[in-house]
Amino acid sequence: MAYFLYILQSLKDSSYYIGSTENPEERLEKHNRPHKGYTGKKQPWVLVYTEVFPNKTDALKRELYLKRMKSKALIANLISKKSDG
Repeated sequence: MAYFLYILQSLKDSSYYIGSTENPEERLEKHNRPHKGYTGKKQPWVLVYTEVFPNKTDALKRELYLKRMKSKALIANLISKKSDG
C-alpha cells in the first residue's frame, strides 16, 4: 500500500498544512468538515501537492523534514515545480 505526503492550502488565508496519509482525498474531506483546531479555523482547504512513498515511515520522514524547514517559499517552490510538470 502506498502512502502520501500531502500539502493543503487554505482558501481563507493562503496558509499551508502538511500531512501524510493513505488517502489524500479522504483526508482533505476530513480537514474540511466542521471541527476545532488549526485546520478547522482556516477552511476551506484545497489539495495542492502530493508525493507518493512506498511506506508510512518514508512519508512521515518527508512530512517531518518539510515541517522542520518552516519555509513557505520551499513549499511554494515544490508546488510550482509539480505544476510545471
